[in-house]
Amino acid sequence: MKKAVVTLGAIFLPLALSSTVMASAVEQTKGSYVDKFRQLDEVLPTPNVYRSAAGEPGEKYWQQHVNYDIDVKLDENARRLTASQTIEYKNNSPHTLKYLWLQLDQNIFKSDSIAERTATFNGSALQGDPQPKATKLSLSQLRRQQFMSDNELGFTIANVKDDNGKELKVTVVDTLMRIDLNEPLKPGKDTEFSMDFAFNIVEEDAVGARSGYEHFEKDGNDIFLLAQWFPRLAAYTDYEAWTNKAFLGSGEFTLEFGDYDVEITVPADHIVSATGKLDNASSVLTRTQRNRLEQAKNTKRPVFIVTEDEALENEKEGTDKTKTWHFKAENVRDFAWASSRKFMWDAKGYQQGGNDQPLVMAMSFFPKEGGDLWKKYSTEAIVHTMEVYSRFSFDYPYPVAQSVNGPVGGMEYPMITFNGPRTELQDDGSRTYSQAEKRFLIGVVIHEVGHIYFPMVVNSDERQWTWMDEGLNSFLDGVAGREWDPTIPWGVEPRDVVAYMKSENQVPVMTQSDSVLRLGPNAYTKPAAALNILREVILGRELFDFAFKEYAQRWKYKRPTPADFFRTMEEASGVDLDWFWRGWFYSTDHVDISLDKVYQLRLDTKNPDIDFNRLRDIEAAKPMPLFVERNKAEAKKLWVEENSDVTDFYDENDRFTVTNKERNSYNKFLKGLEPWERKVLDRAVAEDKNYYVLEFSNLGGLVMPILLELTYEDGTKEDRMIPAEIWRRNHKHVQKLIITDKNKPLVSVTVDPRWETADVDVENNNYPRRIIPSRIEVYKKEQSKAKVSRDIMHDIKTELKTDDEKDDAKEQE
Repeated sequence: MKKAVVTLGAIFLPLALSSTVMASAVEQTKGSYVDKFRQLDEVLPTPNVYRSAAGEPGEKYWQQHVNYDIDVKLDENARRLTASQTIEYKNNSPHTLKYLWLQLDQNIFKSDSIAERTATFNGSALQGDPQPKATKLSLSQLRRQQFMSDNELGFTIANVKDDNGKELKVTVVDTLMRIDLNEPLKPGKDTEFSMDFAFNIVEEDAVGARSGYEHFEKDGNDIFLLAQWFPRLAAYTDYEAWTNKAFLGSGEFTLEFGDYDVEITVPADHIVSATGKLDNASSVLTRTQRNRLEQAKNTKRPVFIVTEDEALENEKEGTDKTKTWHFKAENVRDFAWASSRKFMWDAKGYQQGGNDQPLVMAMSFFPKEGGDLWKKYSTEAIVHTMEVYSRFSFDYPYPVAQSVNGPVGGMEYPMITFNGPRTELQDDGSRTYSQAEKRFLIGVVIHEVGHIYFPMVVNSDERQWTWMDEGLNSFLDGVAGREWDPTIPWGVEPRDVVAYMKSENQVPVMTQSDSVLRLGPNAYTKPAAALNILREVILGRELFDFAFKEYAQRWKYKRPTPADFFRTMEEASGVDLDWFWRGWFYSTDHVDISLDKVYQLRLDTKNPDIDFNRLRDIEAAKPMPLFVERNKAEAKKLWVEENSDVTDFYDENDRFTVTNKERNSYNKFLKGLEPWERKVLDRAVAEDKNYYVLEFSNLGGLVMPILLELTYEDGTKEDRMIPAEIWRRNHKHVQKLIITDKNKPLVSVTVDPRWETADVDVENNNYPRRIIPSRIEVYKKEQSKAKVSRDIMHDIKTELKTDDEKDDAKEQE
């Protein structure tokens, strides 16, 4: 889950398959055949020594390594960071590099950034003069503009030097910075350089960002959430070289792994949470706090390291003194931290993978505004996440996992997450929360801590393919949420994506992040629903779980692409899924399978004594014509009844009477059969099965398995699954023969009875068609009122209320 200012561009990946791209590879010029099962080989990158056809890292796979040594100081009053850092860059690529690219994410807030200059107006429809209806501009939009104009934002960078103290040439391009090296960096070599930097911290609530500060008017304190806070190396990859796309808001961050040594200087009464392990606890924590932290390693429920009472005391204080917190982190791709005197802090140890595995400390940092909601559920949700995700991937690889409350709704970084839900202060001084807030907290903690696995360890390229971290993670947080409590409406079932799937306002999942029209359903819900269907419907849990875990373990601490995921899932499961990826990820088709007709057939045995009797029964079962029925009711006598003395052969024998000629013909037919043919026919006649032909239409375009629920005359039901390959020769219309036992006649058929395939129209899934349940709401019709002008003569007599009177009126309401 992300909270960010989103400005959409118009950049599509080459992998975002269109019909034009398909046509350039294969062209169907005869008939109307469309191959929904065409292999993706013509679309996916060609396997090479870096990435194999199996979806594994190749024998010459490489990635860069970057270490950071940073000293940073928080100026609480000025709300400004100042820092210096030394960066060690190891070139593991086969290429010689003449320059390095760094990300300057804070520059997105500069007035001349691409993001700001391309921001579009989102008010209501404009009208020309004379203007009967004004357009709308929200106060939050005005607040943002005012904050941006009142503050100097973006990085200030100085003293960029190599390890010999020699200046390096720097070129800033929007949210990127190029450093020209004094000497080319050859393969296998490393270089070191340093710089000073500073920036003014944005007010998150005002600007809408992924980090920043939050000010609390009542107690005068702030919570600082610091992320994207230092110039970071852009990734240099085998598939794209430098990933130096400007940061526009949606496409996140593609970074390199490395080791961090970070010293953070803050007011002495602040509590700091950060990526990494605290290296100087004896300098910044009291003996009591250190003892509590030790105690928390082996408790069933979280232990407070900083209690609520202690946090409340801190809120009242304030100091000019400072403390320096020292954190070290190994093999991480980013570093974030949080600082506030408002924080209470709880912790609980999690022993994973047996007693021989390192203990993980799950910890939460939150102000009094978090209340019992955070006390009860935040740290427990961290542990639950690790339990579920480790089952699907690998043991949690770091010493700590943290959840921090602040102004950011939800963001993730290695070992630390920012999460927003809070309680409401009531008149009696208590704090309460709704079920929605409870769901939000548990869900966002699971989601953001889950991101520590994907993409903080399985290091997918968020700038390019948002779905690779958000979609995979949303699928897994759906598993974890339902394993927490399935009665809570998590919104992760296939049925929950139906409205988006049939909407016109969408693009393929394989669209570059900044060009996605609706990021939530496109990057989160749709791929999550797709993977849920892949696991529960198409592959089954055993095959899916094996393949997914294989993917996670293959690409742990590495950088996978979509092709690596697609190929691994197919290679490890042993199932051809190209049709699935093509439909769900490369198209905007939706699922709408209609059961149009059901034909009931009976076997023609060729035996006239059997078949003619059946024909007689069929004729007798037809409705009596209205003419005949009314004549009978009126007791009208027929001619044959009044003239019973005139009869012939046909009065005694109907047209279904069997003759010996027909019997002889049947016997001749039997003699002409091969023994095996006679055996087959005899068995079919003896069993006298029910034969049904089901006729389906694919109205949505997305081919899928057909899930059937067959209901029989005796009340029993049977589930059948027809694989998606039934559509391989005709993706629009198919027929399927269903055979049932003689004593099992069908009475109804339902397609996708449990709504497991995201079918957008369940009403055409029933045969016979059902009466559609709906609802009606009674309302009182308002009398239309003609527009009147302001009655100033009357309104001016109204007495002006004081603030106290306004409050009283509000309470009475």
